[in-house]
Amino acid sequence: MKFKKAQLAVVVGMTLASFSLAHAGTGSGEVTFIHMGDLHGHLIPHPNVRSDGKGQNEGGVARIYSLIEDIRRANPRQTMLVNTGDTLHGGAEALFTQGGAMIKVLNLFGIDAYAPGNWDFVYGADKFVEYFVSKPAKANWNPVISNLYYDGYPGAEAKSGQHVVAPYTIKTINGLRIGILGFTSDRGPQAGDPNITKGLKFTDGAAEYAKYVKVLRDEENVDLVVVISELGLHSNLTLADQIPGVDIILSSDKHEITIEPIVSKNGTLLVEQGMDGQAIGELKVKVKKGEIVDKKYVSHRITDSIKANPTIAAAVKSVRRSYVAGPQFQAGKVRNPFNGSFLRYPIDTVIGQTKIPLYRSNFSGEVMPAVIEGSSHDFLADAFRAMTGAQLGAITGFRYGTTVGVGPIKLEDIYHYMPIGPQIAKGQLTGAQIKKKLEGKAQGEQGREGEWVNGWTAGYSGLTADFDPLAPAGNRFSNIVVNGKPLDPAASYTVAGFYYDQVPTLINRIPAQDIAVLKDKDGSVLDGTDVVKSYVESLADRAVTADNLRLNRIRLLNPLPAEEHGIREMQPLGAKAK
Repeated sequence: MKFKKAQLAVVVGMTLASFSLAHAGTGSGEVTFIHMGDLHGHLIPHPNVRSDGKGQNEGGVARIYSLIEDIRRANPRQTMLVNTGDTLHGGAEALFTQGGAMIKVLNLFGIDAYAPGNWDFVYGADKFVEYFVSKPAKANWNPVISNLYYDGYPGAEAKSGQHVVAPYTIKTINGLRIGILGFTSDRGPQAGDPNITKGLKFTDGAAEYAKYVKVLRDEENVDLVVVISELGLHSNLTLADQIPGVDIILSSDKHEITIEPIVSKNGTLLVEQGMDGQAIGELKVKVKKGEIVDKKYVSHRITDSIKANPTIAAAVKSVRRSYVAGPQFQAGKVRNPFNGSFLRYPIDTVIGQTKIPLYRSNFSGEVMPAVIEGSSHDFLADAFRAMTGAQLGAITGFRYGTTVGVGPIKLEDIYHYMPIGPQIAKGQLTGAQIKKKLEGKAQGEQGREGEWVNGWTAGYSGLTADFDPLAPAGNRFSNIVVNGKPLDPAASYTVAGFYYDQVPTLINRIPAQDIAVLKDKDGSVLDGTDVVKSYVESLADRAVTADNLRLNRIRLLNPLPAEEHGIREMQPLGAKAK
């Protein structure tokens, strides 16, 4: 059954019998899926300064576990806990233990199935295999990945072309045979080393989706097919629209929060739980003779109203102990695995204050939408520019990070923005390169006709521009001004941004000339966090204010695509800009 835009909001509240999928299985019963994803290394609560947060603290794995246990107690013997990706990366504790801190804590959760995200591969193929494939695996998360293959992995050359882990698993819960089909992101981690996943091959998942849905339906005769996926909400919706047979998709990657499930053209329910542990999904479905006949869904916000579980709180305290102020912190003893720099200060060190919330997650219909700009990225680009003396500061348009409310800025906040060990360098780029980077993927790639896909524009300091989402790809940025003068495509500009020794000719993954890497006074490596710390300390009263952080650097000439799926979106999924 196909639905018009106006019908989607009505559909999500209907009984599902009218558009249930054809099933080979004939089982009856109830099952409750508990869904978490995109933790990005966030172990402790953080403020939500977006319009939907009202300044409340959200997240914290000890509070998440309390909620999980509440759901389990309310639904004995019929729950399944699913983690969908980007868990091992995103914070200082995760960085300095190469994900080990997250594994130590989350091994206590009892995760039934796990689909990794692209950032879960950031410490390299060997670490991923050690954590999830070796016998015994260090992480007891039960990975399920259909679109990841061996491809000349050292010691496993004979396995090239084979799945690294099982593409699907079948679990029997409360009398129901449930097929769980897993997908990781197809793009790999966007870090400095281009060989970081050498020996592994990723696909976009389309062929595996079609193949294994059929296997689960026709050969395994399951009662439910559930996809757990880090392909992202848009890609998952596209697959669900094109290929029938999946009942539920538990999605991650885009960091959207689905207050109600999105319903595909084929009746598949899709849900996603935001980022950094801000929400946990509870989806209970009732199945009769192999068909979903009813559902109840809640996306729970993880707020101060939830009491922290003491066991998990103790585990968090344990993994943080060596990195926060106290007798176990030892300056200069822990190395950054990406650039070899040392951790010099406790991560809970207050480096300054901010009078402006720092984040990049506004909804697409709001001022300064996240896909175009964020105060956090403006702040970081300002730091790079100021500390190198470049004409421009620049930062890639990543969607991970954190939120910093008005008040103290801690060193660990900066690690949440830059958990991949970049150094900061200055080099020469042409105006044409700068324009091309602005246009980027955010303005050109389309999945279904007319749709806005993968929109996260690079951030700049010293630059303003106009942006028109209705203009042809490659011509959407105009009136680009650099330090008061129009951008000259043929001119050369000094630009400061991310640098890695493994790719010494690139800044922010762009070929640059005359690169000079910012070093410490003694010539040693400076992590990007050290650079930002020094910048904050250089400000008057060590404070980020409206006077030294000018926002709204990109002016929208037309609105972004309208929200169409019953949720407030950061990344528009709608058909056209209007």
